[in-house]
Amino acid sequence: MPQRADLKIGGMTCASCVAHVERALRQVPGVQEASVNLATEKASVVFDPELASPEHLAIAVEKAGYAAVPEGGERTPEGLADLLWASALSAPVFALSMFWHPRPYWANLLLLALATPVVFGAGRRFHAHAWKALRRGSATMDTLISLGTLAAWGLSAWALLAFRAQGDAAVSHHVYFESAAVIVTLILLGKRMEAKAKARASQAIRALIGLQPKTARYVGVDGETGELPIAMLSPGDVVRVLPGERIPVDGVVARGEAHADESALTGESKPVDKAPGDAVSAGTICLGGSLDVEVARTGAETLLGQIVAAVEQAQATKASVQRLADRVSGVFVPIVVLVALGTLAAHLALGHSVDHAAVSAVAVLVVACPCALGLATPTAVMVGSGRAAELGLLVRDATAFERARKVTDVVFDKTGTLTEGRMTATDVLLDAEGARAAASLEALSEHPVAAAVRDAIDDPSVDPQAVEGFRSERGRGVEGRLRGSVWRVGRRDWCLPNDLPTPLDDEAERLEAAAKTVVWVARAGLPVGLIALADRPAATAAAAVELLGALGVRAWMITGDNAVTARAVAQAVGIPADRVLAGVLPEGKVEAIRRLQAEGRCVAMVGDGVNDAPALAQADLGIAVRKATDVAAQTADVILLGQDLRGLAVTLQLSEATFRTIRQNLFWAFLYNASMIPLAAAGGLSPMAAAAAMALSSVSVVANSLRLRRFQPTAAAKV
Repeated sequence: MPQRADLKIGGMTCASCVAHVERALRQVPGVQEASVNLATEKASVVFDPELASPEHLAIAVEKAGYAAVPEGGERTPEGLADLLWASALSAPVFALSMFWHPRPYWANLLLLALATPVVFGAGRRFHAHAWKALRRGSATMDTLISLGTLAAWGLSAWALLAFRAQGDAAVSHHVYFESAAVIVTLILLGKRMEAKAKARASQAIRALIGLQPKTARYVGVDGETGELPIAMLSPGDVVRVLPGERIPVDGVVARGEAHADESALTGESKPVDKAPGDAVSAGTICLGGSLDVEVARTGAETLLGQIVAAVEQAQATKASVQRLADRVSGVFVPIVVLVALGTLAAHLALGHSVDHAAVSAVAVLVVACPCALGLATPTAVMVGSGRAAELGLLVRDATAFERARKVTDVVFDKTGTLTEGRMTATDVLLDAEGARAAASLEALSEHPVAAAVRDAIDDPSVDPQAVEGFRSERGRGVEGRLRGSVWRVGRRDWCLPNDLPTPLDDEAERLEAAAKTVVWVARAGLPVGLIALADRPAATAAAAVELLGALGVRAWMITGDNAVTARAVAQAVGIPADRVLAGVLPEGKVEAIRRLQAEGRCVAMVGDGVNDAPALAQADLGIAVRKATDVAAQTADVILLGQDLRGLAVTLQLSEATFRTIRQNLFWAFLYNASMIPLAAAGGLSPMAAAAAMALSSVSVVANSLRLRRFQPTAAAKV
């Protein structure tokens, strides 16, 4: 059985590094899939545990020249100390070079002494990574930085010897130690800013992880309580949650009543009432009372744990546009080196000085960084998926974002999706005696219709113990003797065996025409009254359909129910009759999706049951509601964690916003390189300015992605 492992990767600086790490991982025997994310600095690998292990994967990454530790391990961060002392040494180098000209020979020697530790000390990582890349026959951003700084430093060191005989002014004119030192410092500063921005981008996932308490208040069999780590709890244990505390586990309320603030998981701000028998989720907040909760799941198995894992997995995947950017970056660095050599040769051929030609070539090397290109997509997906989780949407991967923005039609399952999924009484046409009798009989039945009848009749005199000779006829109804009379509750042909017309027939036909299920109540074969039941439309179904229409998306309904019921529900939620598919079997749902796709439509399917799983898989985008069965949830690309169907419109809007950000990032990254490289090659950009521009390009891409944290759906679509 394949396993998945996540690794923390250190030393990556650009999309070329991503490609090298992925290649190294895929070459490990047993590895089936490897995806590396530059923004999160993580690798997600699917492998055969009989042929490989996380340790083998880490060794392969390290042989490729990068640091790697399994997820949960600690990777030493690249230090702030290097930036601080590089800045301290570069500042006087810059000041002396800019404002003291010509300088005496000893001052140029001082520049050499100050710049050398910066280039070979603070900048050692660039040279080390470049050397490792060279040994494996490849090139990365570090190659460009290393070549640029070494060229500037080497040219200056050579000038100290070559021009000494011509005097201090000649030496000063040919020394560029400030370029070498400041390039290293600016790039370290840019990396620091980029790291802080990326940390902000992953804030949503860290916030989710922080929702689950580390300990719980364990309740022993004797009622005594004590603090225990979550990892020590087992299913069946009982934990106590006091008002204002976060619930530490998934479970069922054993004792107590309270409200649960589930907004962090579902995006819905209204607290949910909790009483014995109700399910609760880890990370939600107990309000207005205390609860004793019987543990069902802990840690990674909880809904919160699954959300965190799914969001991390989404951030690790790649959209097709990112794969294109990766292929471009894979050949970008060698081309830049050739351009730099061509720049050097061209300037010399035009009669320019060696200094001018070399400085222009250095500027090309430094400015042509593919960092922005590598960060353009993953940072946007990282922020977008985190924002989705905050809004109660679980997006499984980057391709789901990509497909969601193209959706033209949304097909809804009816029962449990567009409707509440449970029968409730809408009309009770009974006298008090008939109501008591119906409730007493139905109290002895476990049928969903029986539960709806019991809920509709609130009479303290209901006494199921008084029923004699109770029996249930499957698919027809129940019967029992109560106070000397035989009562029946159920279908008409069960309650009225003689099938004679009754005064209630017209009312029954009216209720059935309104897509309601009619339950008859009879005593001794004579009608006493009726109870009408219906599966009500979900509270936000009509608003969701309206929002989709405003976005230009057509809504459909598909169901196995009869046409009368289907049309009534469709009318209630605003779906036109010509987009209602009734009496459809599960395999027919798949065929209906295929027919729409054959028309060139991009189809999303929304469902919650086992019978919806094939259609969810067939659709371009499968969407499950939170109460979905495990099969449906596993098949879906997006899960609505709350009960608000307006989240569908939010999904489409957020996907469009995410890909708009990706397009902006890629446009900036390509424009940056398309404009800066020719400018540097023409000699119009100093190496220091090139370093500043390169650092700012990466930071700007991440900053643009961070704007998604402020994404808000249209007012009507807010969940």
